[in-house]
Amino acid sequence: MGALDEAVRSFRRAAADLADLLAPVACAGCGGDGGPLCGGCAPRLAAAPRSTHVGGLTVWSGLEYSGEAARVIRALKDGSPALARIVAPALAAALSACAREREGSVALVAVPVPERARSLRTRGYRVVERVMRAAGVRPRRLLRLTRQTADQRGLDRRERAVNQALSMRAAGVAGRRVIVVDDVITTGATLREAARAVAAAGGEVVAAATIAATPRRRADRGDTRSFRA
Repeated sequence: MGALDEAVRSFRRAAADLADLLAPVACAGCGGDGGPLCGGCAPRLAAAPRSTHVGGLTVWSGLEYSGEAARVIRALKDGSPALARIVAPALAAALSACAREREGSVALVAVPVPERARSLRTRGYRVVERVMRAAGVRPRRLLRLTRQTADQRGLDRRERAVNQALSMRAAGVAGRRVIVVDDVITTGATLREAARAVAAAGGEVVAAATIAATPRRRADRGDTRSFRA
């Protein structure tokens, strides 16, 4: 079934890419002409990395998850994989900020959070890995889900923490320094669980990077920093 599942996912990826090419080119940010991102929306997706903290973990995010940026990311997650290249610069900037803080340390490994099986079957592609590759970063698939979690949309902070608790396992990370990569940070529950799993397997998460952060997270002025390359 493994080979068959991968063949099905490959077909869905190809179908999604073809659909993107054949569909009318509307801007993913506003729905107007001039897509996939019009001249009016493009400046609103310019990378502006800021950091926040989840426990003791520094998390860098390239965009605020609101307005046009939120619409583009939702479209990317809802079946438009070609949009990965639109948000790739934001993730690249966040990863650059993570690496800049760790200059001179041993090589860092970029590890995406694992996709839920249902999401992967529906989309046919892994969102975070797609954006990482568009950003020129090799994703290392060293985290796995030990159980299937619920869709986090609509869950509050406590429900997200319960949903993610003990849901991941890491392998191949012993003695390695890891940057965990996700699409959006809201409460930080997913990143906390990823850091726990890596530590349990003998590795260390030194930072995390996301494409975007929700406004509440980025507005926490006492816990954020901006980054200029």
